[in-house]
Amino acid sequence: MNVDEVKARAGPREFSPKDDLPEEYRKAATRMLEFHANSEIMGAYLERPFIRKAPSIERKMAFSAKVQDEIGHGQMLYRAAESLGIKTRDEMLDDLANGDGKFLNCFHYPMESYVETPMIAFFVDGAAMRRQATLKKSSWEPYAHAMDKICFEEGMHVKHGESILRELMNGSQKEQRMTQEAFEEWWPRILQFFGPTDDQSTHHDFAAEVGLKTCTNDELRNAFLNTYIPKAKKYGLEMPDEPRIRDNGDGTYEVVEDDLDWDEFFTVSQNEYDGSIEQITGRRQAQEAVQWVRDMMDDQTTTNSGPQTQAAD
Repeated sequence: MNVDEVKARAGPREFSPKDDLPEEYRKAATRMLEFHANSEIMGAYLERPFIRKAPSIERKMAFSAKVQDEIGHGQMLYRAAESLGIKTRDEMLDDLANGDGKFLNCFHYPMESYVETPMIAFFVDGAAMRRQATLKKSSWEPYAHAMDKICFEEGMHVKHGESILRELMNGSQKEQRMTQEAFEEWWPRILQFFGPTDDQSTHHDFAAEVGLKTCTNDELRNAFLNTYIPKAKKYGLEMPDEPRIRDNGDGTYEVVEDDLDWDEFFTVSQNEYDGSIEQITGRRQAQEAVQWVRDMMDDQTTTNSGPQTQAAD
């Protein structure tokens, strides 16, 4: 198929590895999937320390399960990307460790305090659910299929984060104050989760034309605001003075996008932020630490791939 034929046929779950797709489509799909997979991995590394830092055994078990889920999501998405024939899973993992792989802005920042955990587990995962639900209709069938499982598990992650937020905002005045401060710090980053404004997005048009995505960044951001501003207020969080939020008076909201620091966003997106370097270095060190496991598995595969002795009757 050529690109025009792909655009004409594009629809939910329309294309699979059996289709002869043009390189332009395969590269665009690989970029999306690799970015998504990298983000799942880096999000897991951000939350991993709270398996130990969480204040109760129940919370520790929940974070352990969540981190395991996120790593599994990454592996599913790398495999879905690998099936496009542009990059292998190992190449994508190496690019991530070397600082060449891109991932979501929120996972470039350190998370040090327990009161910050619902900013990821509730708000960021809630934003992810908003975006991922639309990807169930992606034209690349392996991507859409992966979303079926991922969205189910992300729904549990959001409930986990909401439970922590509820607990903190019903806690002591100190806990409430610290949670409010964390919210004020993370809120602008959360609103940038969906990417640049539509007029600055460089990949949306083609991805939409070939059915890889169905909603624009601004549409997703506004839908998130409409759902999560009422939830934030429900738990007693006060909206920061900036970025300014327009209340349209009909239950819908919009952010004043000029209030967001887009210079910082684009620095982060190029892995050039101080936090980016710290997070990527941590990922590289973790990958290097378990290289011996991969080497042993490769050796075992090589050993087992030789001539096989015929089983006795």
